[in-house]
Formats: sequence, structure tokens, C-alpha cells
Amino acid sequence: MKILLIEDEIALSQVIMQSLVDEQYLVEQAFDYESALSKIALYAYDCILLDIMLPGGSGLQLLEQVKEMGKDESIIILSAKDSVDDKVKGLELGADDYLAKPFHLAELHARIKSIIRRKNQQGDDILVYKNVALNTTDRTTQVNNKIINLNRKEFDLLYYFMIRPTKLVQKNALAESIWGDHIDQADSLDFIYSQIKNLRKKLKDNHAQLDIQAVYGIGYKLI
Repeated sequence: MKILLIEDEIALSQVIMQSLVDEQYLVEQAFDYESALSKIALYAYDCILLDIMLPGGSGLQLLEQVKEMGKDESIIILSAKDSVDDKVKGLELGADDYLAKPFHLAELHARIKSIIRRKNQQGDDILVYKNVALNTTDRTTQVNNKIINLNRKEFDLLYYFMIRPTKLVQKNALAESIWGDHIDQADSLDFIYSQIKNLRKKLKDNHAQLDIQAVYGIGYKLI
């Protein structure tokens, strides 16, 4: 699950980022309006954490831009301005939640998990497809109620496909979502093949009723 953290206070941003990394999220950062807008235009995220006060523009303006682009990222506003007007305006513009500073990191984590559950998992901690179940809270995977061992990237790959069953996923989009924005600068994405090969073998060895099919020249899809 990939998060964009838009926060101009660098020290605070680093603290929040580290706490999210410890929770197994992939985190990208932006520190001003223009860099945030550029990232949102170029890449996709599961959740955006958006400060209202930014160098170069306001978070509310950025929120309007996000919606005008037709992006569907979940957005949590983070702001020291504990103003009812700001909260109402943000929610009217399409934000999913609002958290006033200072806040406990545990509360932020809970808000993120709640939003992602609603968006991708119909509100459940367990994501099920055929005879495979992913527990997104403790990051365990079961096939026919038997736990199988996946490493972090294998789990992330399987989750990415299971919330998009039968949908064709382009290789670039998959790489950016699992390995981060800067992966688009890599000379080759061949490493994805080996990761998916290992994941497919574990699924097959445990008699999973699903597979990941390569679509030549484009990407992959769950079948």
C-alpha cells in the first residue's frame, strides 16, 4: 500500500514517514505544492496525507486539482488549523478524512487502515479471492485455511492483484506501486518477473485456485 505524504515541515514529515514504513507502507514524500502536484499527476497512490499550509499553494487548492484530474486516491487532510470551516471545505472538496495536529501516530495509522479497508476490502481486514485469504492486519496469507510464507514484496504483489481481480495491470504501474515512484528510472523491470515467478510457485505448490498470467509486452493479470 503506497502513501504520498505531503508535509512541508521536514522533521515532522520524517517522523511520520518512518512510522508508516514501520507499518509496512511504501511512502513517498513531497514538501511543497508544485512537487506534490507533479507527483500526483505522474503516479498513483492508495492514500494521500495532505497538509493544508504548503509553500507555493494551499492543500485545499491541491485537493481541487486532484479531483479535476479524475484521480481516486483516498485523501486525509493533516492540518494545524483546527478550523471547522477548513474541515468542512476539505470534506466538500472530496477529502475522506481530517486529522488536526498534533495527533498521535497510532490514530493516523488507524485512520489510514480504515480508509483503505473501505476502499479496497469492503471494510474487512480479510481479503478473500477463491481459496486464498490475505489478512492485511497481520500480513498473513492462507490457502485452504493453511498459512503460507510470503516475503514482503510477494505479499504486496498478491494484495495488489487481489484487489484488481482479472484486471490487466501494466508492468510500470505495478512496479511503481510496489517498489516506489523512482522505479520508473530503472534500466529494466525484469526483476518483477522473478518476484512473480516465486509467488506463482508458492501459490501453485499450495493448490491456490488462482494464478498470475503474463500478458506479453503489457503486464500481468490475476486469473
